[in-house]
Amino acid sequence: MTTSSHTAQDSGTDLGARYRQLADGFAAVVASVPADAWSADSPCDGWTARDVVAHVIDTQRQFFDGHGIDLGARPDLDDPVTAWQTHADRVSEALTDPAVGDRSFDGHFGPTTIGETLMRFYGFDMVAHRWDVGSAAGLDVRFSDDEMTLMETAAAGFGPALYGDGVCKPGVEVAPDADRQTRLLATLGRQA
Repeated sequence: MTTSSHTAQDSGTDLGARYRQLADGFAAVVASVPADAWSADSPCDGWTARDVVAHVIDTQRQFFDGHGIDLGARPDLDDPVTAWQTHADRVSEALTDPAVGDRSFDGHFGPTTIGETLMRFYGFDMVAHRWDVGSAAGLDVRFSDDEMTLMETAAAGFGPALYGDGVCKPGVEVAPDADRQTRLLATLGRQA
């Protein structure tokens, strides 16, 4: 008889590794932004590149705070690179406790867990907004196939809520021969 070696500890480790991979991708783009580009307009109406980083940090902080998980003081956004690294380290530390990711609650789309919501919604945010930060700075940001699958799956799961107030702008048209990333960005209301 074969037994599963998957334990709650593995679950927390897997979640932490998946979060870290997306957080590191976001960090790489943030670290590539020239100092004079932080005040540049992003594809998100009314937001600069710095505002996008603040949004990603603040929404994750609000999510964890709403579940009684203290991530400490908000990092200073005067240095977005250090702010993001500090934030991501704190989230990673919180995720070392497998009970955190496995904690269930009733979410917007029904019963879920902190880990599932973190990856489905906030993971989506880290990938989409990585492109927004890069776009503001004139960087060419590419998604991996796995990231595009995460994004496509999440977008389909959000349904009409994807285009709710403060989420994504309505989709835009692209050429029939557009590549996968261009089509994905168009679905999210972004012009590649």
